[in-house]
Amino acid sequence: MTSNNVSQIYHGFEQGPIRPPSEARSLLVRVTRNCHWNRCSFCPVYKGTRFSVRPVEHVLRDLDSVARHVENLTRLSVGPGLLLEEDISAAFNALPPEEIAPFRAALSWYMSGMESIFLQDADSLVIRPAWLIEILTRLKDLFPMVKRVTSYSRSDTINRMSADHLQALEEAGLNRIHIGMESGCNTVLAMMRKGATKEVHVRAGLKVKAAGMELSEYYMPGLGGRDLWREHAQDTADAMNCINPDFIRLRTLAIPVRAPLDEEVRAGRFRKCPDLLVAEEILLFLDILEGVTGYLASDHVLNLFPELEGRLPDDLQRMRDLIWGFLTMEPEVRFIYQLGRRLGIMSRLADTADPARKAEALEAARRLGATPENLDEITDTIIKRFI
Repeated sequence: MTSNNVSQIYHGFEQGPIRPPSEARSLLVRVTRNCHWNRCSFCPVYKGTRFSVRPVEHVLRDLDSVARHVENLTRLSVGPGLLLEEDISAAFNALPPEEIAPFRAALSWYMSGMESIFLQDADSLVIRPAWLIEILTRLKDLFPMVKRVTSYSRSDTINRMSADHLQALEEAGLNRIHIGMESGCNTVLAMMRKGATKEVHVRAGLKVKAAGMELSEYYMPGLGGRDLWREHAQDTADAMNCINPDFIRLRTLAIPVRAPLDEEVRAGRFRKCPDLLVAEEILLFLDILEGVTGYLASDHVLNLFPELEGRLPDDLQRMRDLIWGFLTMEPEVRFIYQLGRRLGIMSRLADTADPARKAEALEAARRLGATPENLDEITDTIIKRFI
């Protein structure tokens, strides 16, 4: 991998389009642009874009710009993380146009406590380890107070890396990796053009842990569709059991129009799971988890159960009971929750007992013409508009 395929002209500070929800308070540092794989049929994010590696010197210039603005904000501070609005406005108004983006990034990060950094875009580890170590070293020099430096990576990328290179990245300061396993079922992985197998996922996850880094693995309920939901849940849980990641993060399948999978749905080749089947799938997944001691997080707005999280194995039974509680709800109450959750009216099953929230959900159902019979169609439309 070289950076010769990209312009050597610095066009200013850059940040990419996405980051994990858990990195909402992080400084976003763009190391690569877009995704070098970019074939997953469920993912719309980078379709139609070209992958490139940013020259290291461009990334370092971004970091230097942020550091200058952080230093200036620190001088303006009237207390830890406290700034006066008039001081911020005066500083902003004095900026040349090219400094606006790094100033905004620095301000947001400063106000968030400056504890974490996330390397973008889809797989920072695909570049030469020496280049990434140079970036990590500058981060450590400029921001010694940072507690966590994180990146997305692909299992296939990590699987190809030597253990020594991965260990060198950890020693340079990279201490958490997010991997989109999505599924541990080889049939599902092939169908979704994920570019990895269950075996590759397991080897890569174990390699990250052996290097001393925290590991977040993503599981995508619904990705097997109606035909493969059982195999998807069973094989993914088995892969998690083999790896024992520090975090399992749920990302329920949503299919925006821009994703290639949407064409499969329209053609009838992929049958999307309704909420009830997704809940059954998650329950099966939880039933098979064994020996996992990390944290299960439901930290995405697309998930039907935001409260489905906790420390494993201690909270496992509580999470199973929660799903079972949803599945055994009176149908009309379950209908209210499903619609209320998708509209942001409800965030936990107990909200169905709140008269005000219940009334709001029922009024929304009336306005949308939502019924138990067309609910899945209605919620699909809501989700597509959201994403």
